Amino acid sequence: MQFSATQIAMIIGGKVEGNPDVAVASFGKIEEAQNGQLAFLANPKYEEHLYSTKASIIIVNESQELKEPIGATLIKVPDAYTAFAVLLDKYQQIQRQQLSGIQQPVYIHATAKTGDNVFIGAFAYIGENVVVADGAKIYPHAFIGDNVKIGTNSTIHPGVKIYHDCIIGKNVTIHAGTVIGSDGFGFAPQADGTFKKVPQIGNVIVEDGVEIGANSTIDRATIGSTIIRSGAKLDNLLQIAHNVEVGNNTVIAAQSGVSGSTKIGNNVMIGGQAGIVGHITIGDGAKINAQSGVSKSLDPGKAVTGLPAHDYTAALRSQAASRKLPDMEKRIQELEKQIAALKEKI
Repeated sequence: MQFSATQIAMIIGGKVEGNPDVAVASFGKIEEAQNGQLAFLANPKYEEHLYSTKASIIIVNESQELKEPIGATLIKVPDAYTAFAVLLDKYQQIQRQQLSGIQQPVYIHATAKTGDNVFIGAFAYIGENVVVADGAKIYPHAFIGDNVKIGTNSTIHPGVKIYHDCIIGKNVTIHAGTVIGSDGFGFAPQADGTFKKVPQIGNVIVEDGVEIGANSTIDRATIGSTIIRSGAKLDNLLQIAHNVEVGNNTVIAAQSGVSGSTKIGNNVMIGGQAGIVGHITIGDGAKINAQSGVSKSLDPGKAVTGLPAHDYTAALRSQAASRKLPDMEKRIQELEKQIAALKEKI
């Protein structure tokens, strides 16, 4: 499948500089791309490759100034990185549209309902009263439990397990190996030292436009719902506990964990390997640095780092001061010598 520079410019709202009829059939990194491929330049660090790449078409920022002649056709846009993302999304949609039908063998309960242009891969399990909306893709070896609803154009990758009663919105992507709706960690301590399991009778709701990485776990609520709000992006290897709420357009990087009943606001950014205790609130727009341990609620817009997590700016000042400690030690030792010498004179 080939696209001309003119067609690509129409998709991403760009302006063509060079041959508008040149066509590409695949993508390549700007430092490695070959003839017939499309590349992009967003990071100035890679500008040198703009003049040596063999790519046929390059997407660049409108502000890009040429220092040398180039052989490629340029498509200039306000933001090359965003434009490239839009183009890849369109390309992926075209590929997805070619994937439809029900492979065999699969198990689909007689009460399950599937919409138009649905794809269900081999060895998938579709339980009782499941609803799979138009354009949804369920890849091989996925498990979709009873009463689950999967929204329009959502993609469930191989080996995903979605337990009973969970709700998946529109345009959601769940990557391989992720488990949605497993039991929350609820055990009541008993007088004899044992623990009695607290039944987890809630569910998980994943709203529209969410993406969840591979091998993550999102536990069902004890009562009510664990909720991942619209537009949230969750990385691989996350643990989201029972009754947690993750706000709109919040991003959480890999290997982070959120304990039960914590409420995370909108547009929050959480770095990798961060840990958040239960029953606290993270305000809108807060930023949590990688490997931070958050033990208290955070106000909106607050940035924290460290273990336990504390104010990010104060932490930077502390780090700067700590780097001066060896020099300060030498100065103190010199002052002590001077004081001792003065005492001897007195």
